[in-house]
Amino acid sequence: MSDSLTQLLGGSSAADDARLAELHSGLLRRALAEDALDVTYRTVDSPVGSLLLAATPAGVVRVAFEREDHERVLDWLGTTVGPRILEGGDRLDLLARELDDYFAGRRHGFDVPLDLRLARGFRRAVLQHLGEIPYGSTESYAQVAAAAGSPRAVRAVGSACATNPLPIVVPCHRVLRSDGALGGYLGGLPAKQRLLALEAAA
Repeated sequence: MSDSLTQLLGGSSAADDARLAELHSGLLRRALAEDALDVTYRTVDSPVGSLLLAATPAGVVRVAFEREDHERVLDWLGTTVGPRILEGGDRLDLLARELDDYFAGRRHGFDVPLDLRLARGFRRAVLQHLGEIPYGSTESYAQVAAAAGSPRAVRAVGSACATNPLPIVVPCHRVLRSDGALGGYLGGLPAKQRLLALEAAA
């Protein structure tokens, strides 16, 4: 099949793909140099599936599991954070390395700057406390509610964990029900079990 016919039918040659990659790379470099991007993103493989990582100039703004639908998450970021979104750049290189170390058992916390704009009020207070729960430890929803300043807001803690924009990095997987049951998890219960097992084994 000729190249022109391939293009007409919607296909592309290796040369076309390389040219598109070059154009994208140039656009990304210019946009980053001019601070003209709201969000950059990349995906990484992990023991709990493909993870979407997204960052603003202020820090990491979103970590999303594959089951959340990465395209839907990117659309939502475009509406919530800003429409200027491109894949690539180096904003997420550090987080990717830290995630590799975390899953290998070599890291017990994350040092990347975070952009918490997607959490407000009590939910933000909950997220800030979650980062204080030690690696390998757990707390109940009731304990987190008390630590966040509203002892009766147990359901609100559950909601904050269920909508945590930065799972794994902000460890909502360390929050369990008072009876020791797992409770819910944005990445699914198998992912929560795997993260807890990883930390317990360290």
